Amino acid sequence: MVMMLALLAGCAGRELATHDPRPGGDGLSIERALILSAAQGALGTPYRFGGNTPEGLDCSGLVEMAYRSAGIPVPRTADEQFRALPAVSRAQPGDLLFFGDRRKATHVGIYRGNGQMIHAPGSGRKVTSVPLDIAYWQERFLGAAGPAPDAVTAAR
Repeated sequence: MVMMLALLAGCAGRELATHDPRPGGDGLSIERALILSAAQGALGTPYRFGGNTPEGLDCSGLVEMAYRSAGIPVPRTADEQFRALPAVSRAQPGDLLFFGDRRKATHVGIYRGNGQMIHAPGSGRKVTSVPLDIAYWQERFLGAAGPAPDAVTAAR
């Protein structure tokens, strides 16, 4: 019985939950809009390990560059970002999504909204937007972080 519970617990992952602003609702803070604009502007940029400029980006470099455009400093690597930034239970557009192996975040992307993530996928590829509803992302999801203010917080 104990072995069965251990196996089931090992299969259970965190749920990749998202929340998109309602049309006509609070909308996005200016910081989130800037982050998304920078990330969308990076679509098609070639992957470069350690890159954090428009000439080449890795996953955490994309995050660093996009957040820098909004005036928000973030740590450099995916795992440092995962450990240092404030966790959220449901990602909103502009939040970070972390993936890895329970011990370490090895990949990060920016939630775009509508079930999509912008990320730098790896060597030989370019920054792209992908759907999150595929098993690959669901199985590797570690958590989300929201270092950018939301529209309600920003308005106060």
